[in-house]
Amino acid sequence: MVRGFSLVSLLITLLVVGWMLTSQSSGPNDKTTSVEIAHAQQSASGVAFQQAETELEAQHALSGTYAGTSLGGFGVSLVRADASSYCIQDSASHLDGPGGTVAPGHC
Repeated sequence: MVRGFSLVSLLITLLVVGWMLTSQSSGPNDKTTSVEIAHAQQSASGVAFQQAETELEAQHALSGTYAGTSLGGFGVSLVRADASSYCIQDSASHLDGPGGTVAPGHC
C-alpha cells in the first residue's frame, strides 16, 4: 500500500513539474526578454565606448592627437581621428568625440 502511494506521489510531482516548465513564457520571442536583452547590449556598448574614450584621451594627452590610437580589445573601431576629434563605432552605434554621446548608426 505504501509503495503504491509513493509511486502515485512521484507521478503527480513529475506531472506538476512538467506542467510548470511548459507553462513558462520566457522564450526569445517574449517582448520583456527582448527589451531586457536590448538594455543589456546598450549597457555593454556604453562601457566599451567609455573605455575606448579613456584610451583616446590618454593618447591625446601624450601625443597631442587622437590619430594612431590602438583600440584593439575594446570592441569598437576607430573610424576617424585627427588632432582635435575622433569617431568610434561598434556594430550598431557610434560616438563622435570628444564630448559626444553614443548615437545609433555608423560614423
